[in-house]
Amino acid sequence: MPAFLSQLIANWAAVFGNYSALRTAVDFAHVGGLLAGGGCAVAADRATLIAARQEAQVRTQQLRALHGVHRVVLVALVFVVLSGVLLLASDLQTYIASDIFWLKMGLVALLLMNGGLLLRFERGAEQGLERAWRGLCYASIASLALWFLTTLAGVALTNI
Repeated sequence: MPAFLSQLIANWAAVFGNYSALRTAVDFAHVGGLLAGGGCAVAADRATLIAARQEAQVRTQQLRALHGVHRVVLVALVFVVLSGVLLLASDLQTYIASDIFWLKMGLVALLLMNGGLLLRFERGAEQGLERAWRGLCYASIASLALWFLTTLAGVALTNI
């Protein structure tokens, strides 16, 4: 690691460790982002699974609603990622050595890939493809599982 980066991380860890208000703000950005993004995603996934069994008008309304949800989830994920980087830098050696940390990062990667699949299936559903709704349902189920598993890994990570 370059010397300037090592020094930057060491300085951040010292500041982070000495200011409880800063720790609180960073933790809140992380948990608040998870609550906002994950909460909206879970609600949207549930609504999608319900709409999939309804008539075309309800499905169309759900597809429109999903567009607004994506913006909220993306903004929330920016907060989660930025605060996550700050949390990582606060105790780099501990996190890098943690299997739970890497499990959580793998789950985050799967969550992001699944988000891409959700978008792809939404586009197909907007074109009236029935198989896209089936894919949207599977991706919504995966999304639900991944949001909860990622949260579980995050909670486990705080107990290392």
